[in-house]
Amino acid sequence: MKNITVNELKEKAKELRKTALTMIYTAQSGHPGGSLSAADLMAALYFKEMDIDAKDPKWEDRDRFVLSKGHVAPIQYSALALNGFFPYDTVYTLRKYGSILQGHPDMKKTPGIDISTGSLGQGFSAGVGMAIAAKMDRKSYRTFVLVGDGECQEGQIWEAAETAVKYKLDNLVVFVDDNGLQCDGACAEIMPTLDLEKKFSAFGFETIRIDGHKMESIVAALDSIRGSRNELPKCIILDTVKGKGVSFMEDVAGWHGKAPNKEQYEQAIREIDGGLN
Repeated sequence: MKNITVNELKEKAKELRKTALTMIYTAQSGHPGGSLSAADLMAALYFKEMDIDAKDPKWEDRDRFVLSKGHVAPIQYSALALNGFFPYDTVYTLRKYGSILQGHPDMKKTPGIDISTGSLGQGFSAGVGMAIAAKMDRKSYRTFVLVGDGECQEGQIWEAAETAVKYKLDNLVVFVDDNGLQCDGACAEIMPTLDLEKKFSAFGFETIRIDGHKMESIVAALDSIRGSRNELPKCIILDTVKGKGVSFMEDVAGWHGKAPNKEQYEQAIREIDGGLN
């Protein structure tokens, strides 16, 4: 865990948002909505919570991170770039042929990516496997997994949850980016996920729900579970807004996977700079 203040983390979240949007604008391709809703959590994890080393991305005892909702790779790439895993200028190559920054995370191309993801529902299972490996090897590292609320419509999510409880993976933390929207519209209309907090609790997780855009709440939640070794996997449900920080993107399903034009991009950067206190 790194020594950084909440206010500094808020500024890091702004930097992540701006970098992710710059990547998507430059590529004219990508997923801004879910990248922006996850930015505050990613700032807390990458700049404070996780034990990682940019100089040694494959360090055996590092904490693991799995972006199960792999289409929001720009927000993870932003965190890696700002932590020095690769030169910052690399962000301008998103989705270009030969780039290390593909449209979805690729562990063979990108330093700091622990598992290739993109097929929704599968990343959580990989994270469970990592947590089991840590237990078997008697390692102290933790595994963090970020899933989307729409992704929780996948049956594999719940098979992974059952497995995490069976093997008493108290070294596993799953976050649900509960922004209410997916590619085609509202999750509640397409396939209701109901009360995810109650569902994870019923499966046997130690579960809490917080404001996913209030850095104080994110840090407090991470503090509360950091040393917990009660044989229960952890779940933090994040109440978020898709497109958070950009007025015309907020809570609009159409910004799930669409790049802004020049005027929209410039407005977005101004709004992020001027808001999100």
